[in-house]
Amino acid sequence: MDKLAETAIDQIEEIFGTHPGYRRAHARGKSYKARFTATGAASQLTAAPHFEKGESSAFVRFSHFSPDPTWADAMSPVKGMAVQFQLPNGEATNIVGVTSPIFFAKTPEIFTEMLGVVKSFKKGKPSLTELAGLLADYPESGAMIANIRKMQAPASFATGQYNSVHAFYFINQKGQRQPVKYLWEPESGVKTLSPLDAIALPIGFFEADIEDRVARAPVEFRLDVILGQSGDPTDDPTKEWPKDREKLTIGYLEITEEAPEAEGIMYDPTLMTEGIACSEDRVLNFRHDAYRISHQRRIAEM
Repeated sequence: MDKLAETAIDQIEEIFGTHPGYRRAHARGKSYKARFTATGAASQLTAAPHFEKGESSAFVRFSHFSPDPTWADAMSPVKGMAVQFQLPNGEATNIVGVTSPIFFAKTPEIFTEMLGVVKSFKKGKPSLTELAGLLADYPESGAMIANIRKMQAPASFATGQYNSVHAFYFINQKGQRQPVKYLWEPESGVKTLSPLDAIALPIGFFEADIEDRVARAPVEFRLDVILGQSGDPTDDPTKEWPKDREKLTIGYLEITEEAPEAEGIMYDPTLMTEGIACSEDRVLNFRHDAYRISHQRRIAEM
C-alpha cells in the first residue's frame, strides 16, 4: 500500500506539477477555528468522547479539490471541508468531507490508473476517447463522472453539503458496531451556482467570501450521520447508500475565526479515536499513506 501511495503522489506531481509548500490535493484553501457542540444523540452508538453531549474545539479547512493552486475556482467544482476535533486527552480525530457523495474509484489500483486519464486534461476536460475506454473497464466509476457532469459548485464554502464519501463504524460500550457516513449540512441552506455564474468568478472568490462571512458572524453547520443497514456497501466509495436511510443529528459546528496556523495540519481521515473505526474501504485506508507522503514532501519544502 505504501509503494502504491507513493506512485499515486508521484503521478499527481507529474500531471499537475509540484507546487512547493502546497498539499498534493486540495492545494488551495483556508483554515479556521471552530466550536463543536455534540447533541449526545450518538452516545448509544459510539464511545467517541467528542460525540458525548458537550462542547469541544476544532479546526476547519475549506478547499478546492485541485492539486494546482493556480486553477480558477470554477475548475474545481468539488469543494472540501476537513474538520479536526481537539479531544480532552490531547488527541485529535478528523472528518474529511467533499461536495460529492461518491468517489470515482473503487480501489487504490483503479485510482492510480485513472490518474493516467487526467494527463489528457485540457482546460479541465479529459480526452473523451480515453475516458470512454477507462469507463468500459471500470463501469462503477461512471457514476462519479455522471455526478460531476451535473454537479453545480456551491455558491460559497459556507453553503456546500459535505459528504464523508467513505463509511465508518461507530462502536458503543458493548462493542456493537453501526456503519455510518458523515454529512455536514449548512445551517444557512444549500446554495449552488450555475456553470455560467461559476465561470465568471475571480480566482480566490471562495476564500474572500468565507473570510467575509466569518468576520460578520459564525458560519454554522449541522453534523448528521447516515445510519447504514445490512447490505449497504461499506467497502465501495463509488456507491451511495439508499436515500431513505435514517439520519441522526449528532452535533453543530460554529466556525468563528481565521486560523492560519492550522494550515500545517494533516487531515488524515483514518485518524480515529475510541468508539470509531475505519471500514473495509481500501481507498479510505490507502489515504493514510498517501496523506503521510504528501505531508512529508510538503513539510520538507517549507
